[in-house]
Amino acid sequence: MSEFKREKKFINLPKYPGGKPGFQEFIRKNLQYPPEALQNKIEGAVHVAYRVDGLGNVIEAEVTHGLGYGCDEEALRVIRLLKYDKAKNRGLRVTASMKTRINFKLPEAVPVQFEYEVKPKPKPRPATPPVKPGTGSQSFNYTIEF
Repeated sequence: MSEFKREKKFINLPKYPGGKPGFQEFIRKNLQYPPEALQNKIEGAVHVAYRVDGLGNVIEAEVTHGLGYGCDEEALRVIRLLKYDKAKNRGLRVTASMKTRINFKLPEAVPVQFEYEVKPKPKPRPATPPVKPGTGSQSFNYTIEF
């Protein structure tokens, strides 16, 4: 006799569309480094605990471990933008508790490159004698150097 094994799923949790890679992509696109943290060169991780209701909306988000300098507020802002798939357990909508970590890493400084060329100084030109008024045409020369 063959035994029929039934797959047991105790709780269906809300899932982010695209899974973990989709979640990380959303965070990367929407996270803006706070100017105060940039100025003070703050790096680290902000831990956020939040709840996802039966409709997939984020509710009750709070920082459990923060950095300050505007990073905590930015992490909460991004988490509140998330929209999960709806989850039902036995026909009832459930609210799930979740935790995540949002990393703040300073952008790498791009080295400034200067291109320059050394040129020898031009030789001074001999002065032209002044032209007397009414004796002919006058010409003027200008040299502009940068």
